[in-house]
Amino acid sequence: MYTLTYESKAIKELTNADIETILETARNFNGANTITGCLIFYKRRFIQILEGEKEKVQSLFENIKKDKRHTNVYQLSEDEVIERNFPNWGMVYYPIDENDLNKNEYEQFKRNLFLLADLTVHSNKTAILFWKRMKLLITAPPDEI
Repeated sequence: MYTLTYESKAIKELTNADIETILETARNFNGANTITGCLIFYKRRFIQILEGEKEKVQSLFENIKKDKRHTNVYQLSEDEVIERNFPNWGMVYYPIDENDLNKNEYEQFKRNLFLLADLTVHSNKTAILFWKRMKLLITAPPDEI
């Protein structure tokens, strides 16, 4: 079993409809290839962790790097692992627009992500780094990420 995590920045033109298309394609491909993980899209940034057979995950990542809907694709970490950290996870997405939320809803969203990070198993450095980067993303002003 192999895992990697990366981050990237969405292009300005990327819409919620585009993200939903990405997710539908990812869910179909990942399900057919026994790839699991977690994708977080927030403040125009993607952070994703992928798990599965090494050749399949690496091949998928090569395709992700070529996708023109994001830039600055940077692999943060990779590991050989004994078991998955996200065995029952597909791609999860909740459309959120900071400008269209009340303050309480926005803060609850951030608390839920922190809780998820704290309750999720962290059995390797790649998973640990994924959650650390997510916490940085949701707490830092956009210009400081």
